[in-house]
Amino acid sequence: MATPAPKIKFREPQIEMAHGAGGKASRRLVEGLFAPLLFGAGQGPLGDAAHIQINGTRIAMTTDSFVVNPLRFPGGSIGELAINGTVNDLAVSGARAEAIVVTYVLEAGLPTDILEAEVRAMGKAAKEAGVRIAGGDTKVVEHGKADGMYVTTTGIGRLIPGVAISPESVKPGDKILLSGPIGDHGITILLARGELDLEAEIQSDTRSVLPLVQSMVQAAGGGIRWMRDPTRGGVATSLNELARDCGCGIVLFEETIPVRDTVRGACELLGLDPLHIANEGQFLAVVAADRADAALEALRQTPGGAESVMIGEVRDEPAGSVLVTTLYGGGRLVDMLVGDPLPRIC
Repeated sequence: MATPAPKIKFREPQIEMAHGAGGKASRRLVEGLFAPLLFGAGQGPLGDAAHIQINGTRIAMTTDSFVVNPLRFPGGSIGELAINGTVNDLAVSGARAEAIVVTYVLEAGLPTDILEAEVRAMGKAAKEAGVRIAGGDTKVVEHGKADGMYVTTTGIGRLIPGVAISPESVKPGDKILLSGPIGDHGITILLARGELDLEAEIQSDTRSVLPLVQSMVQAAGGGIRWMRDPTRGGVATSLNELARDCGCGIVLFEETIPVRDTVRGACELLGLDPLHIANEGQFLAVVAADRADAALEALRQTPGGAESVMIGEVRDEPAGSVLVTTLYGGGRLVDMLVGDPLPRIC
């Protein structure tokens, strides 16, 4: 008997910028078109990295493309961002990056000194993260076709012992930890483009979160249920995906969520929610209640983790949704990102 053709649910007539923003449109594209055609039936929740087994050995693997504009911005650049982004996707899947391969898509007319600076930035970031760049590829396209340069990275990682995370393991009572202030990267990129008449000292949070993850693992071990770095779509999108996948409710305490004044002010001017703004050096973790304090203390004792906080908990209700509560007893449901407020952020 012939195998039934995969059911394609994605029926939108063309691809829009919103389909790459990491929110609802992205999820419709991935789940409605890519997943049924590429993965087939039985595919579980999608994450930042895949765990695969080869001849009895389990490894983690991830890939990502970086199309940030401008190429350089306060606190980082596309080269450094590409390495850290790949290391972080592996880290929050419970793996330590071991090797990365890199593809450069270069635009004709790109000044050589800019390319050299980004290659140097990648090498420096890889050395600091303890990952080897094992190979790559280069393509050149016509002038005006690639915003200077695009970078694609694929990373392979070794699983960290004692960590087994999945949305299915998340239970009511678990605590939600955040490694630091949110929204720095997205707002930094916006200001770097000169699209907002606001003078502020702020820089991207891009960095490797692997040291923080490793410290938390040592303190909490099997108590770690789930992790994610909230890049495109921000904290709200990551936690909405978790709520949908685990079937529980996610309740956040608004007064505990760290947001810098500059980020908050820019979001108010633009009518944006900081929970939807991209981050490149923070991560979320769901930890069992009896291990949460130890995990949080470990994060705070690790360089770069002093601003880690507990921002919420998992509850039975509202099932499949994210609720943000206030000190005064009010609350609001926060959905995934809709649309594409900040294109070309990573």
